[in-house]
Amino acid sequence: MPDVETVRGPVDVAELGRTFMHEHVFVLGTEHVQNYGSGAWWDEEERVADAVTKLRQLVERGITTIADPTVWGLGRYIPRVARIAEQVPELNIIAATGIYTYNDVPFQYHYRGPGTLLDGSDPMVADFVRDLTEGIGDTGVRAAFLKCAVDAPGFTPGVERVLRAVAGAHRATGAPITVHTESHTQTGRRALEILTEKGADLSKVVIGHAGDSNDLDYLMALADTGAILGMDRFGIDIINSTADRVNTVVALCERGYADRMVLSHDASCFIDWFGPDPETLRGMAPNWNYRHISDDVLPALRARGVTDAQLEQMLVTTPRRYFTS
Repeated sequence: MPDVETVRGPVDVAELGRTFMHEHVFVLGTEHVQNYGSGAWWDEEERVADAVTKLRQLVERGITTIADPTVWGLGRYIPRVARIAEQVPELNIIAATGIYTYNDVPFQYHYRGPGTLLDGSDPMVADFVRDLTEGIGDTGVRAAFLKCAVDAPGFTPGVERVLRAVAGAHRATGAPITVHTESHTQTGRRALEILTEKGADLSKVVIGHAGDSNDLDYLMALADTGAILGMDRFGIDIINSTADRVNTVVALCERGYADRMVLSHDASCFIDWFGPDPETLRGMAPNWNYRHISDDVLPALRARGVTDAQLEQMLVTTPRRYFTS
């Protein structure tokens, strides 16, 4: 089988094993860390050591790969992730390229590209392709999938432009796509329409955060296009409880959709969105960690009749298919 790029280099797709398809190592504001973290709440060595400990918990539970959709806008910094990956060699970490925004494109692209002040082809496409084919910055690490976002503000001009640029890079390279969506406003529908218009292979598209919804009609409509449902926020009970998420996965398995779902937590070793104290959300989201699916969700799914073959499909076969060029 073909290789897929990871932070430590290419790996045979057949060797990916059990894969969580949406986990971050760090979610950070890079400029915030640089300007307000040093000597206050950010200790590089402490955070790296903590990340190594947390990622080893995945390995201990038989997870051998994570797809990390941390891109521009979420604080992607590959040298730090590479340091961590070297210390957890049993875990494959797959990096992404793209832009994470709910509204506008970064100013570095604002005046360049179709319909802008300077017009011309979209430089985002070229930059994404470079990340996928040559490497990210000077790290030598190549991204293996594309990431963009559509949240509650909807399809703003900036959001739609990033989505179209992601589709362009997908067409140029064949790299698969993950789209962060807002399930309560069902942005996944229009995202797939735009990707279809731009010639994307929908079997290579994960609709991220589809599992925030329990609307089976909506979820089946997405999956019927050939796209993959990201049931990927287990543990964020404030959005959708684990019990309801389990019920939805069970119902979809009963309807024959086990081959179009993947599982994850959308967790991280550290996220600075809620302030510098990593324990801030512990009381509100006590299960939002890398252990929850293995320790709690898989036993709950089995107890409800989801078979080992269906779990293998969601954790091994579909991720492998997604990353097979």
